[in-house]
Amino acid sequence: MKYYLIAGERSGDFHAANLMRQLQQQDSAADFRFWGGDMMQAVGGTMVHHYQEMAIMGFWEAATSLLKFRGYLKECQRDLLAYKPDVVILVDYAGFNMRVAKFAKSHGIKVFYYISPKIWAWNQGRVHKVKALVDRMFVILPFEEEFYQRFGYKVDYIGNPTADAVAEHPTAPDFYQRNHLDRQKPIIAVLPGSRKQEIEEMLYEMVAILPPFLDYQFIVAGVDNLDPNYYAHFERNNVRILFNQTYDLLRHATAALVTSGTATLETALFGVPQVVCYRTSAVTYAIGKAVIKVPYISLVNLIVDREVVKELIQGELNSRNLVTELKKITADEEFIAEQKAGYAELREKLGRHNAAEKAAKLMVGYLKK
Repeated sequence: MKYYLIAGERSGDFHAANLMRQLQQQDSAADFRFWGGDMMQAVGGTMVHHYQEMAIMGFWEAATSLLKFRGYLKECQRDLLAYKPDVVILVDYAGFNMRVAKFAKSHGIKVFYYISPKIWAWNQGRVHKVKALVDRMFVILPFEEEFYQRFGYKVDYIGNPTADAVAEHPTAPDFYQRNHLDRQKPIIAVLPGSRKQEIEEMLYEMVAILPPFLDYQFIVAGVDNLDPNYYAHFERNNVRILFNQTYDLLRHATAALVTSGTATLETALFGVPQVVCYRTSAVTYAIGKAVIKVPYISLVNLIVDREVVKELIQGELNSRNLVTELKKITADEEFIAEQKAGYAELREKLGRHNAAEKAAKLMVGYLKK
């Protein structure tokens, strides 16, 4: 069968690539065409555009990139009609993907959604649009199944692919030696995100708090979808950049400063105490604050349904607060124990499901009916 996939960012690329591998196991004739990244490309098929070309963060940023957005959408629509897939598989990235879903549905192409857009966070009325346009929804957060049920929409909860990826990640015993790190200094992992806009907003603040933590080494998780030279001016005596080793870094970290997103969940699943950081443009923040309907921004707090990790958002993300909170997760044993107890609740709620394999089996089964 012919599969057309769209992932608009790095985490989507990762999860879509794993899904593609499992689809190959279930369908030996699987043919892929996609908008995605290097990890999907490594599986095989034809890439139309890399997600780097489409990465837009925030309401205001999206509005100012409207012409570019429309151009990509028109191109995608033409490409869909030319390729004639058996199914379109959309991976998160709601602003673009829901428009693709509408077009595909109007042309009789089946629409599957792998990793639900976060409509439970804001503008929940969009669930009616999802019901009308998406043939099958595959969700990865425990509360999403119940959310959709409230609207009379049956979805498939497949477990969480991030939990699977963390559990399956092998130990790297030569981590310190391979990266020429000081074994005597504990590591503070700095995860600033994978998009340039995120990094520009937060990384300066994250590494500006060195003086009280000279007994630690700050290791920034760099990503290769950005020019390595971009990170160079952040490096100094106590700050190092490591590329594409985020899971190895987390396995060896004592604490972490993490930009809100999937990385907060990954950090928790590795059991690393963390402070969650988030800042965006003033306009985007004002719009978001007005429409977002959930009490937290981090997946950890949302899944456990209470504050497990501290969130420093917008104006609260400053050097003083970062120092205060980082001291708690490096020196306050009682605070650390409480956070790790919350992590245990998180793991219990997520469980282990082999999400990509389960999704692939369901998808192929639905397509063959």
